[in-house]
Amino acid sequence: MTDPIRFDDGASYERYMGAWSQLAGAAFLEWLALSPGLRWLDVGCGNGAFTELLAVPGAPGGVYGVDPSAAQLAYARTRAALRDAELREGDAMALPYPDHTFDVAVMPLVLFFVPDPAKGIAEMTRVVRPGGVVTAYAWDMHGGGFPYHMVQREMRALGAVLPAPPSPQASRGEVMTALWRDAGLTDVELHEITVYRTFASFDEFWAIVVGWAAVAETVATMSAASIAQLTARLRECLPSDDRGRITYAARANAVKGRVPRGLGAP
Repeated sequence: MTDPIRFDDGASYERYMGAWSQLAGAAFLEWLALSPGLRWLDVGCGNGAFTELLAVPGAPGGVYGVDPSAAQLAYARTRAALRDAELREGDAMALPYPDHTFDVAVMPLVLFFVPDPAKGIAEMTRVVRPGGVVTAYAWDMHGGGFPYHMVQREMRALGAVLPAPPSPQASRGEVMTALWRDAGLTDVELHEITVYRTFASFDEFWAIVVGWAAVAETVATMSAASIAQLTARLRECLPSDDRGRITYAARANAVKGRVPRGLGAP
């Protein structure tokens, strides 16, 4: 059994995944297209990369975030856009809020980290008012949608043992749809998000990848020859233009549903 993926601090996440998170988050919010003035709960808000997108002046009725990592939350609180947000430590499977508190609960790029995804969705459903929206998006881990899927694939081909999230199957579109329907949510919709990112060079790409703890720890166990082989394989696999820039896509599945008017209403 592999160890779970770790994000040691908010700065590490920001460098490794923050840009991808905001690209996917912006596309997700465009698809969601909800009205302003709503109270949002960001479940698994981490270092606030997505939460920051919610905090557009005058748009939300309130922004709240919950995450189990004190280090991630400390970084999130340094974001100027989140100075009025309420960010708390907590567990996605036991949210520290009363029933029917929010208009929207969102789980951005987190579902596959939740040990019991159904319990997490049940908790989001509990804290959202009847008629409100429960939603999430997750990298398609099984379909190769994770931004650094190619790196993981080539590392495994060389025999490396990589950390893995506890519930990767929950990122599959059909599984997400089933989870939302099983939670009693209505008007369930599934949507695919594709985003692109460009790196100035392979060296920039590799510096970002190897700077993340989850990859750095694995690379530290590899021989110099294996690392050289890995980078050579990646150079061959990664598409680049005549200036050496690398552009490629990541893909996520997004799902949304509404809390029925009669579900849990007082």
